[in-house]
Amino acid sequence: MCGITGIFRRGRERVEERRLAAMTDAIAHRGPDDRTLHLAGSVGLGYRRLAIIDPAGGRQPLFNEARDVAVLMNGELYNFRALRAELELAGHVFRTGSDAEVLVHLYEEMGDALVTRLAGMFAFALLDQRAGRERLLLARDPLGIKPLYYAETEHGLLFGSEAKALLASELLPRRLRSRALLDYLVQGYVGGEDAAWEGMRRLPPGHTLVVEDGRVQAVRRYWDLPRKLRGPVEPDEVLAALDRSVADALVSDVPLGAFLSGGIDSTAVATSMRQADAGPLVLCSVGFRERSHDELPRARRTAERLRAIHHTRVLEPDPTLALETLPWFFDEPLADPSSVPTYLVSKVAREHVTVALSGDGGDETFAGYRRYVHDVAENRVRAALGRRGQAAARGLAAVYPRLDWAPRGLRGRTFLTNVGDDPARAYWRSVTRVERAEALALLAPALAEHLAEHDPFEAFARHYAQPEVDDPLYRAQYADFHTYLPDQILAKVDRASMAVSLEVRVPLLDHRFVERFANLPAGAKVRGGRGKHALREALRARLPAEVLDGPKRGFDTPIGEWIRGPLRSAVAAALETLPGEWFERGALRALLAEHVGGARNHDRLLWSLLVLERWRQRHGVTGLAS
Repeated sequence: MCGITGIFRRGRERVEERRLAAMTDAIAHRGPDDRTLHLAGSVGLGYRRLAIIDPAGGRQPLFNEARDVAVLMNGELYNFRALRAELELAGHVFRTGSDAEVLVHLYEEMGDALVTRLAGMFAFALLDQRAGRERLLLARDPLGIKPLYYAETEHGLLFGSEAKALLASELLPRRLRSRALLDYLVQGYVGGEDAAWEGMRRLPPGHTLVVEDGRVQAVRRYWDLPRKLRGPVEPDEVLAALDRSVADALVSDVPLGAFLSGGIDSTAVATSMRQADAGPLVLCSVGFRERSHDELPRARRTAERLRAIHHTRVLEPDPTLALETLPWFFDEPLADPSSVPTYLVSKVAREHVTVALSGDGGDETFAGYRRYVHDVAENRVRAALGRRGQAAARGLAAVYPRLDWAPRGLRGRTFLTNVGDDPARAYWRSVTRVERAEALALLAPALAEHLAEHDPFEAFARHYAQPEVDDPLYRAQYADFHTYLPDQILAKVDRASMAVSLEVRVPLLDHRFVERFANLPAGAKVRGGRGKHALREALRARLPAEVLDGPKRGFDTPIGEWIRGPLRSAVAAALETLPGEWFERGALRALLAEHVGGARNHDRLLWSLLVLERWRQRHGVTGLAS
């Protein structure tokens, strides 16, 4: 696990070492063990290393035999030993034990198609200088576990593991895209190929990018989820694939452990680690004072059953952590409050290990989120109602009271709205924080008018429409795999863990595992009002009922209580300092008054605004770009 950066100047101009050094040092937290600057004509490569595989000999860049192909890689290749054996039989000579060295030799054999042979999590930059050429290949793993940003400027191309690396070049403006602001308010994150910052882009998951003479020549997709459904699977097949995926993720030359909550996914990963018998099992958990959010008792019982070394910590409301520490590491605004416990559990783990396995990805692959269960139910009702019934539902929704503070069973407005709406739009409503109209109402009039034609739903809808199946559940999963998962969940885990120089691996997102099980039929995933049916049945012989059948709490924080308590003054202050050209001040004050007075619950939106303002201040955002 590392951080990579680079510059590719146009017109064969030489790279300025000072600029490359600033970019590389901006992500020092990603690799505290080593720093390398490699200047090669008009290309400069910067590297920060967190030593995992071959700590003594795996310093990057790594080269082919002739030293005219070089590579930087962030991440891990789980199948590198098998690939290395093939390449050695073909005559290639290896100088280190690093997994990344496989890339230069595989590139010599296959060219850009090398990515189709890789299994793991990675973002890499491969420089080809054979026969006097200067060609750069950038690639990102299939699911987007590892990040990669790039920007084309008049000076050439910049790239890096984090946005702050590119900003440190001083070749990009520190302006937020105006569309990104609306996307953030609606979704809680900025997703897609365009980053939050003006002029900056993300390489999408499962894509490669070719650069010549400092200019992007091609962006190509090399992997995607299946577009069609497969048949049901036997529990033994799921269990065997899970064990293989976890075993592949255990390769390490440094101490390794895992995160453990009380839920199915992390418990399944930990149990497979015990099955692999890879030495002492180290597990790390965090809990909350609030019982409604605390899974520590269940995690402790699991750790005891697995005879694990268990490190725990109880999370306390910490405004300094939430408002001062994290905004630096999250260099795009991200309103997911679970970033706080994710950072804390990473910090606990880093005190004992350098690598930790996580259960992320199980909900997306096996349809474990509550919203998937609700979506299946809503689609059944929608089909039963027909067009006339849907119209009646829309009419009832228009007059049904909001009842935001009432028990969930009395809040029927969202259900009526959803069953009366298009399936894509209904599911979109479940993954957003506020309606687009509500977000626009908070903006300054001129900005709201400017963004009147922009609808964040459109990008989501394009993904939702891609599967060639009449199955709303798989369409929802497919869209999440291309939006919510890489741009919110995986971005959160990467930044929070890398902030403390911890490598987190996600075996449930090994692309070989995902493409086998994500496209199961709906009945194999959602049954009896619960998701993850296929995974639950596979684990039935291994996990106790309290894990398999217990309530799902999620890895979240009690932000409602925080906003009404220790963070109340910080929220009020943020609403007064957010730029007037961005927001209508009166609308923000009314929002807070409604929340404090109990008329409506705006805790998620208020948290989003607080995070946005702290991010803006921490990164010196100078304004909005059109």
